Amino acid sequence: MTETQEQNLAAARHYVTDLYKNNLDPKFVFHNLDHTEDVADACSMMAEQYQLSDDDRYVLSLAAWFHDTGYTEGHAEGHEDVSVQLATSFLKQRGVEETVIQRVTSAILATRMPQSPLSQLEKILCDADLMHLSTDDFKARNQLLKQERENLLGQKISRKEWRKGNIQFLESHKYFTDFGQQKLEVRKLDNLNEMRKKKDRKELEKEIETEAFPYVYEAESQKSSAADIKNTERGVQTMFRTTSHNHLQLSAMADSKSHILISVSSIILSVTLSFLISRLNYYPQYIIPTGILVAACAGAATFAILSTRPSISKGRFTEEDIRNKKTNLLFFGNFHRMELEDYQWGMNQMIKDKEYLYNTMMMDIYYLGVVLAKKYKYLRIAYTIFMWGLILAVIAFGIAAITTAGSDTTAVTPVIDY
Repeated sequence: MTETQEQNLAAARHYVTDLYKNNLDPKFVFHNLDHTEDVADACSMMAEQYQLSDDDRYVLSLAAWFHDTGYTEGHAEGHEDVSVQLATSFLKQRGVEETVIQRVTSAILATRMPQSPLSQLEKILCDADLMHLSTDDFKARNQLLKQERENLLGQKISRKEWRKGNIQFLESHKYFTDFGQQKLEVRKLDNLNEMRKKKDRKELEKEIETEAFPYVYEAESQKSSAADIKNTERGVQTMFRTTSHNHLQLSAMADSKSHILISVSSIILSVTLSFLISRLNYYPQYIIPTGILVAACAGAATFAILSTRPSISKGRFTEEDIRNKKTNLLFFGNFHRMELEDYQWGMNQMIKDKEYLYNTMMMDIYYLGVVLAKKYKYLRIAYTIFMWGLILAVIAFGIAAITTAGSDTTAVTPVIDY
């Protein structure tokens, strides 16, 4: 993607995240930020599967992030239209092309039930929106959807009624992409069969047991606590994933800016050295301006290169480092010289220790931030040198040109004597 596209996508992600955190009614326990992030991840995975172009990935990602933002207005009915309004307003403020806005809005509207996608991007978004039907946590996600529906209706929905509606929906639903039909459909059918196997008699027995034995409510409370813990875990994982992704995006942007400055400085230096230097004997007044220009470009290019220059650690760790939880095994510089067996052992030790795993992720994010700070420090110096050097060089060239014009006030016309 271009730098502008990456910036717009990062801004959209930040805008939607704030929208969900600050505006979403708590009753929407399914159509929330977690669901949107899952859809965005599914779209990225399928975009990679289909090897989409950067422009298509850009449109698909924007549509994925905005497709359910209409829920932040507090209503499920017609939320797609509100999502389109929010996306259109945001993208116009960012100066996004009208054709991109139209493609994004069409993809969002295609997710309206019953789904009606036409283009490949719309089909991918629709399949990603309902990918939870074919996942291992379908039961948990379905329970959240039931709870959300009950919140909106203001009344309980019987398990029998809910299961019947789900079976009907799963039987009528079809994935639109080849990937969905070949990969997702199989797991969805497994979930459908599991729902079909449940007997109404078991549900009735469970309801009777709940009424007869009050201690069951305590068990339900414990389940709720477990669900809260799971949601907290999910929030932590989302935080780590988002923070790491943002750091990598910022690093890529810094490298892109460095490459631009290096390229521009190299071009100016090449032209200067090949064209001006050879003519300074005839135009000595331009020696100082040329020197300023060369020094500015060379200095800017040097700091730009320093901002992108990689540094690699020793690449080894010891058993003691793992025991003391001092090594970040998520960074290649700490293990690239180790044997595979040693690395696998270290990773297994880290995975078994939840505290060590989280501390390692924090450590990884921290050092990514340190590297980013160094990159942007050098980059700022490079752009400052380039900007002021260019200004001084232009001023110096102007003064030299004016001085030369002022000294050539008398023109001598040669006389030919025949």
